[in-house]
Amino acid sequence: MTWSVNQTRRFARQYKKLHDNTVADVDDAVDKVRQNPEIGDKKKGDLATLYVYKFHSGGQLYLLGYTIDAAIRLVYLEAVGSHENFYRDMKR
Repeated sequence: MTWSVNQTRRFARQYKKLHDNTVADVDDAVDKVRQNPEIGDKKKGDLATLYVYKFHSGGQLYLLGYTIDAAIRLVYLEAVGSHENFYRDMKR
């Protein structure tokens, strides 16, 4: 059963700046997360509520950060971007 998906303003701004071929890969990643939110790695420490799903686009590693609300079956898309400085930016 699929979950509902909402996006934060941070995700929307980052998504808008992506190239068209990367946008297609992000859409595929979002569909996979929608089908099974537990597919991502759950983080620890400061980012304990965050799940991260890793995927490749154009030979580069991208990360999709999201949180889940199991009570209402909702996935919040928090951020998307390359691995470089991803976690540092998420802590802000």
